[in-house]
Amino acid sequence: QGQFIAILGHNGSGKSTLLRCINLLETPDSGTISLDGKALDFSKKLPKHQKAAFTKKTGMVFQSFNLFDNKTVLENCTIGQIKVLKRDKKEAEKIALDFLDKVGMKEFAHAGSTQLSGGQKQRVAIARALCMDPKVLLFDEPTSALDPEMVGGILDVMKELAAEGMTMIVVTHEMQFAKDVSSRVVFMDKGVIVEEGTPDRIFNNPTEERTREFLGRYLETEN
Repeated sequence: QGQFIAILGHNGSGKSTLLRCINLLETPDSGTISLDGKALDFSKKLPKHQKAAFTKKTGMVFQSFNLFDNKTVLENCTIGQIKVLKRDKKEAEKIALDFLDKVGMKEFAHAGSTQLSGGQKQRVAIARALCMDPKVLLFDEPTSALDPEMVGGILDVMKELAAEGMTMIVVTHEMQFAKDVSSRVVFMDKGVIVEEGTPDRIFNNPTEERTREFLGRYLETEN
């Protein structure tokens, strides 16, 4: 709890699939996923209510935002609360406005989501995920679809969340960000975890050749 875990690796190494298994957008073929003291065992068929109770605890921020185009910013942030958490509309709107304020998007509450820039959409997506009171927040390359000038603002929001103790698992290609903010770094290749450790160890003293190759260009640039 409270850790910021950065997952690094080449495209196609299984990073996004891992996130999609954690929040059950994909169903693992075997193994277990444990969250908040409860484990799901995928060696047997799981009842829907057990899966639903589990997914309520995970929030997901996608690289392509995945906002509802036919709804306002505020509606995007309340629909899940009303339908899944069974909050009444007034309570859901108050919570949504608080989180929109937190990410700097309160003034756009009644705007259509199609009127927003990419960076603004991603801020709304983060607010929407926070509205659901997740135990863990999953980010799948949250800056990859953004223009370069938008990236810094999203990373700042994520840094603030990390400083407040939000548990986060982040798939990212932002190496400096991963090095500066994460408490643990995981390097994946070909569907498996090759190496993991503190940012200092992974970036400054990786033990696996595949990790060194992956980080080589970044480390050369930094040096």
